[in-house]
Amino acid sequence: MSIDEELISRHTILIVDDGDINRDMLSDILSDEYDILEASNGIACLQILAKERSRISAVLLDINMPEMGGFEVLEYMKKEDWIEDIPVIMISAENDIYFIKRAYNLGASDYINRPFDADLVKKRVRNTIMLYAKQRTLQRLVAKEILANVKTNSLMVSVLAHIVEFRNRESSDHISHVKSLTYMLLKALERRDPSYRLTPENEYIISTASALHDIGKIAIDDEILNKPGKLTSDEYDAMKEHAMQGYTILENVPDIKNEELIRIAKEICRWHHERYDGGGYPDGLRGEEIPISAQIVSIADVYDALTSERCYKKAFDHETAMKMILDGECGTFNPKLLRCLQDIEYILQDRDRLRKTAEAGLTEIAERLIDSAGRDLYSRR
Repeated sequence: MSIDEELISRHTILIVDDGDINRDMLSDILSDEYDILEASNGIACLQILAKERSRISAVLLDINMPEMGGFEVLEYMKKEDWIEDIPVIMISAENDIYFIKRAYNLGASDYINRPFDADLVKKRVRNTIMLYAKQRTLQRLVAKEILANVKTNSLMVSVLAHIVEFRNRESSDHISHVKSLTYMLLKALERRDPSYRLTPENEYIISTASALHDIGKIAIDDEILNKPGKLTSDEYDAMKEHAMQGYTILENVPDIKNEELIRIAKEICRWHHERYDGGGYPDGLRGEEIPISAQIVSIADVYDALTSERCYKKAFDHETAMKMILDGECGTFNPKLLRCLQDIEYILQDRDRLRKTAEAGLTEIAERLIDSAGRDLYSRR
């Protein structure tokens, strides 16, 4: 619904007051312009909101009522996030500054003292509904802009990552496999260990950034990158440079190098070949010195490399790859993450299912983040 449609449509108002006379007076003032619902106490108000809030444009709320007062109603609405969608106008004989401040602190949009003027009530109700209609329109515009940015960032990451795959002649599915594995490992770690404080936003950004883990290979000579046999010592040293090269490439991207997605991608590029015992490269980090983003992508990258055919090797089956990783043949990994890998073992062998599960989870997170960002920007009053 456009803002013009919202403003000309007939709105519904909920009047909450334990006094029959007060409800009747407000209903008489407003019923010419609005459909009216009534409640005589806070509990009845919340029951109506639970069923009808999608069609209620404003609540006129008394403070002092039996069973549940107006402030308790506000507290509940704030806890449930209803206050973000439904403006509340307090109507009360209480004119002490304490009551007024408390009402606004709990999220009330306006405060009208009794005895009230009919024209004043009409104007303030109309203005409040109009303000919320404009905010909803702005939220939708912001959400569209954020969605466009999310799609642009994901597209940019995908294009850059696939350029690397094209040069490296790896399976075109490597990036999507690593991204899916990264997401599933993050979800498993979130369940196992809350101390990492993973959030849906973290998981989305890390999973997206994982696609850039090998972008530094752009700077590696083709003959080394696609050599079918074993690398010499010098060639291996040159290949290891891709970690720092990737970090440097992203560090020197103008304007966006401080964005969270790029910051995480730099961590992953530089440190996804570090090992938990300090035996990795380029910096010899050990344990929790290695960012959790890089630790997780490291395992995802190794598992997919083992189970994929490359120019220099055949693919290992799932059981062999798991044994090699768990036995430390590919370096030492965080024991917590090894348990996470075992947690998702049921889905690892079915790559199509793995991809679809991860994509569904990431899409859901993106939609929630977009909706939340739109709300946050215009709900701070």
